[in-house]
Amino acid sequence: MGEIKVKKTVKPGTVRYGKRKKVVAEKPKTFITKPIGGEKNGGTRLVRVKQLPAYYATQLNPKKRTKHTKTRSRALRSSITPGTVCILLAGSHKGKRVVFLKQLASGLCLVTGPFKINACPLRRVNQIYLIATATKVDISGFGIPKHLNDQYFRRVKAKRAKKEEGDIFEKKQEKYVPSKDRKKDQAVVDGMILSVIKKRQDRKMLFGYLGTPFTLRNRMYPHRLTF
Repeated sequence: MGEIKVKKTVKPGTVRYGKRKKVVAEKPKTFITKPIGGEKNGGTRLVRVKQLPAYYATQLNPKKRTKHTKTRSRALRSSITPGTVCILLAGSHKGKRVVFLKQLASGLCLVTGPFKINACPLRRVNQIYLIATATKVDISGFGIPKHLNDQYFRRVKAKRAKKEEGDIFEKKQEKYVPSKDRKKDQAVVDGMILSVIKKRQDRKMLFGYLGTPFTLRNRMYPHRLTF
């Protein structure tokens, strides 16, 4: 009788290459079974090993946006030029007529009342909230101070009080008070604009025009008006 050959069984998950055995790592489990607690329960439920993120992308492969390190130039409407009288459409000074001075690096427009005429100080305004009129003041003879930039108008945020220092509701909100430098710069800019207006023949009408707020009355349609 011949010899009976017995085949050697290989454990699952291993691959034989000659005499060596390579162990293949098992795939990590996505779900694990956990018992359901409670008196009337007693079954099991599947629970994810790693929870899915709470954010769900609206696109399958969204493109990553790169941050722009260089300052981008914001286009300004051709109707808005230095010295143009504009109408404010939003904010605490809405309806007032202001004089456009220059465009800042952020794209915002630097305007002023002047303050002595309509109590509108130097401030930054987005051009979408400005209506340019046909009235202009020639301010090409003097230059706007260079330190009037975006950093000039930033306010310092007050630090929050700690619990040990007392109740935060006891402190009242401080009102904004312009500094001495702000008042000085306002007086310098207003003085230059007023000196130009006083040289015009229609100075009385222009003073009244800047001091009167813009309003709409019955049967006045903005898209039909010529500013």
